[in-house]
Amino acid sequence: MNQAAPSSPIVKFDGVSLGYGDFTVLHDVDLEILPGQVVAVMGGSGSGKTTLLRATTGQLAASAGRVEVFGRDMATLHGEALREARQRMGVLFQAGALFTDLDVFENVAFPLREHTCISEHQILERVLDKLQAVGLRQAAHLRISEISGGMARRVALARAVVLEPELMLYDEPFAGLDPISLGVTAQLIRNMTDQLGCATILITHDVAESFAIADQVYLIGQRTLIARGTPEALSASTDAYVRQFLDGQPDGPIAFRYPDTPAFQQWLASKGRP
Repeated sequence: MNQAAPSSPIVKFDGVSLGYGDFTVLHDVDLEILPGQVVAVMGGSGSGKTTLLRATTGQLAASAGRVEVFGRDMATLHGEALREARQRMGVLFQAGALFTDLDVFENVAFPLREHTCISEHQILERVLDKLQAVGLRQAAHLRISEISGGMARRVALARAVVLEPELMLYDEPFAGLDPISLGVTAQLIRNMTDQLGCATILITHDVAESFAIADQVYLIGQRTLIARGTPEALSASTDAYVRQFLDGQPDGPIAFRYPDTPAFQQWLASKGRP
């Protein structure tokens, strides 16, 4: 496996702007993730967290700046080169995206069958090892319909890491989990990062669980990077936006009420209202 040198970032954003058409979602974002780090990217709904994830996987090109993954400019990767870069990544989607017609074992084995030529014995050993890591080795024979939502999330995590990626990307992995499953999933993310030595990007708005496992936190809002630092540093911050987000304040720099605009006034006038 061709891993980057320990001192080299796995992911680096340099003055990156991202958007769709003429609409800019994020601008002038600098971000860096080293091997072995868990980096939490946090912000409110619609702040651009998933957009940042899409840029990392090469699904969305930067409109300005440079996105580097594994030391290569993602804007220059196409076809086979892009496919090879993505094979070095593992992704855990919010919904899990498990195959309901396959059992737990075959769900985790799927990437190995698709992307490697290893033997059935090697597949068996690798899959059982990853299921052991998430506490579900003895559930290998069960159908997806026979396990709980929290267990399904752990199966999805085992599948995401079965190729032992150099970069792990988690999109809202704590959504919809009960408190016990939430805590278990958070610790598994930390453990997997430590065991694989991979870089981990955690897209989330769950403060407590993320702060417990993250090395660095990036807080985005108002279409840019608002703050970055260790969980301890951000917890001690007096910045108004940081405090609003961490304390769950309904109003602050991010206003509760949508701002008045000329477009709204024009629409209101068309309805016969002054």
